[in-house]
Order: sequence, then C-alpha cells, then structure tokens
Amino acid sequence: MEVLQAPQTHTGIEAIESRIAPLRARLTAHPLYSSIRTPQHLQLFMQSHVFAVWDFMSLLKALQSSLTCVSVPWVPSAFPESRRFINEIVLGEESDRFEDRAISHFELYLEAMSEAGADTAPMCAVLNAVANNTFNPATLNIAPAARAFVASTFDVIRSGNVAAMASAFTFGREDVIPDIFRELVRDLNQQRSGALSKFVWYLERHIEVDGEDHGPLSLRMVADLCGNDAALWEQAASAAESAIAARLALWDGIYTQLQQS
Repeated sequence: MEVLQAPQTHTGIEAIESRIAPLRARLTAHPLYSSIRTPQHLQLFMQSHVFAVWDFMSLLKALQSSLTCVSVPWVPSAFPESRRFINEIVLGEESDRFEDRAISHFELYLEAMSEAGADTAPMCAVLNAVANNTFNPATLNIAPAARAFVASTFDVIRSGNVAAMASAFTFGREDVIPDIFRELVRDLNQQRSGALSKFVWYLERHIEVDGEDHGPLSLRMVADLCGNDAALWEQAASAAESAIAARLALWDGIYTQLQQS
C-alpha cells in the first residue's frame, strides 16, 4: 500500500526563503534607495523600473494562461486552487480601483511617470513593438540593465515551467522595496506640492496588497504547484534566486546611472 507524504507547503517555502535570505538582505540594503535625492534621480529610476512593472504583469498573465483555461471551448484546468489564486491576483493587478476608475498598476505607473516628468517614450516603444509583433527582449533599445532584466523574465516565461514562473513572480515582488525609499519619495512629493502623488499611491498600494493579499496567495500557489515533488521545489528555489539576482543587477545598473549623472 502506497504511503502518502504530508504536503511540503511550509518546509518547502521556508527552505526557499532561507536560501534567498542573503540576496534579499543585499536588495533591501542596496545603496540605490538612499541615493535618490532629487526629482531628476527619481525620473531616472522610474525610466528603468517601469520595465520591471511591465514584465511583472507579463509574468502574471503567463501564469494565468498556464493555470486557467483561456480558450474556447472551455475545459477545467489541472490546478483548481492555483487557478483561483492567480485569478484573484490578476483582478487586483490588472483592474484595481484608483480615484473611482478601473486601472492596471502598470497603466497607473505610466501616469505617475508623466506626472513626475519621467520619459515614457522607451516603454511606449516597447508596447508598440509588441503590437507590431516585433518584440524581442534581447534587442530592446532601452537601458542595458533594464534590457537584461526583461530578458531574464522572458527566459522564465519561455521555459514553460509553471513552478519556476510562480516562484519568480512570488519572490521577486515589490515588497523588497524598503521603507526608507518610500519615505524619500514622500518627502520629494511634499517638496513638489503633490506632483508625485500617483507614484506614492503605487508604492503604498503594492506594499499593501503584497503583504496582506497577493503575497500569501502567491506563496500558496508555489506550494500547490510544487506539492511533494523535490525536483519542482529545487526549480522553484533556483527561479527565486535568479529573480532576485536579476533585480539586484537592475538596481546596480540604475545606481550606476545615478552616479554618472
């Protein structure tokens, strides 16, 4: 008689969190945050960070496509719990409420960039490339660090490994942005008489939903997809490490831009 193993939900997640703890500590203590002191610094930050916001949405939709049925005729997908988790997350990320209107966090970020005086043209050019079927992550005409970050995310998407995608999505979230950065942005917003209010809202909202809702749902999704499969847990851990390493490289690139400017 086959003996069923207990789910590794807690031990698997704890093992990943322990493994990535040094990388997350480096990310939280990155000198980039405290170096953003002027509106011009923030503009440079947003012009690269917007690509992380966009490919986060792309990763989210790749997960939804993998975990739910988006074709007709409809058939039930294989992971009902993760199906529900991802649909709940999509609702908040793609159709949140801001000032009594529905908007995705990415679209709000673009509005925040315009409000802050940041250049949205490179991001809009990428959207046009997608619309024209000429999008290639490796050849984007954007800052090198942002291009490398996008390429790393789409490598995970193209792999088709749902556990790896879920882990990259879960452990590469925006909750790694520390309080000191949000305080600096609030100060800049006050200095500019509220000209950064949409960006402040974006930061506060993302931290709120990641901590209270989407973060816990994402962790449960990773556990659901990995189950008792040790190989899947290893793939998830490796994807988490790669996602945070990619974010560190992006932060390094933006920090270098700030120093050179």
